[in-house]
Amino acid sequence: MDFIDQLRAISDQIPKLRDQILGNEQATKSALIMPFMQALGYNVFNPGEVYPEFGADVPEVKGDKVDYAILQDGKPIILIECKSCGESLERPQHISQLFKYFNATAAKFSILTNGIIYRFYSDLERQNIMDAKPFLEFNMLNIQEAPLNELKKFSNSSFNPDELKNTAISLMYTREIKRIMAEQLVNPSPEFVKFFAAQIYKDRLKQSVVDMFADIVKSSLSEFIKERITGTLQTALKAEDVASTPSSASNGAPSDGIVTTEEELEGFLIVKAILSEVIEPKRVQLKDTKSYAGILLDGNTWKTICRLRFNSKQKYVSLFSEDKKEVSYPIDNLNGIYKLASELKNRVVRLDKGNVTTEIVATDDGGNEEVLV
Repeated sequence: MDFIDQLRAISDQIPKLRDQILGNEQATKSALIMPFMQALGYNVFNPGEVYPEFGADVPEVKGDKVDYAILQDGKPIILIECKSCGESLERPQHISQLFKYFNATAAKFSILTNGIIYRFYSDLERQNIMDAKPFLEFNMLNIQEAPLNELKKFSNSSFNPDELKNTAISLMYTREIKRIMAEQLVNPSPEFVKFFAAQIYKDRLKQSVVDMFADIVKSSLSEFIKERITGTLQTALKAEDVASTPSSASNGAPSDGIVTTEEELEGFLIVKAILSEVIEPKRVQLKDTKSYAGILLDGNTWKTICRLRFNSKQKYVSLFSEDKKEVSYPIDNLNGIYKLASELKNRVVRLDKGNVTTEIVATDDGGNEEVLV
């Protein structure tokens, strides 16, 4: 298996093992963290390469040991401090513990993990002093392309401390800029609002004007991002989307009286854009019916993600609740689908991880359909 396949194999095991290893650090190491190091190409059974309980003493205190040290030429290059699956990495004592180990060794990179989240640290702000914030975070339950490409640089075959240092600096600033942008999208600061307002409003920017522009800037940015996401997917996935729609007869008339509307296609693309954060977009497929447009995982009718009910004046998006009932959410326009992002992501994660059961539900044409709920 290649690198990504190995990581996905570990990821697939997490929901199955989580309840068994919850709160048990040693079990977390064996079940999740050691396989992770192996996926990176390190021999966990060779103490000359991966040394468990590596001594990280400070002058005043003896006996301190970090869970693992990855060695190169006998010297530590990466320290790994492990916590049990389910334990929060936000606790200050975890950071201070790793901080102490880092400063006591020659390693330039360190990792804090609970087997699911991996946080990568270095000494980018002050030499030989570990930074308070990670420059990279990798989530085994949400494997995405960008952090995956950076993670590969920590593999045994690719590890280059000088190149990684430059990468870490870039990632640190990128992470902070993205954080600031996220904050501004939710609650734009006066300075941020003035930057845009000053370019289109010619009079003096009184406080009342800035207040007026705050909501305009916020909604404009939100719409811009949504339009870019939809536009990108329409371009990149056009051929796939055409293949996913019902076939038509040779004379151009829809078969079986099923017509896939532009609104249904656009709604499908929006759902696809939302779910691209948790699964590969190509796995989200459209199957139209006379009553609704079904959006399926892997084209499997047993794995219905949602139903777009756009055939009446009032539009609805239908999902399946925890009590196995179809719940329809009214939307005023297609942008309303974005408000269901959390529900859609949770639904597809449940379907993809296998933590689901089947249920026979009625279809609008009087038949039955088996779906996963």
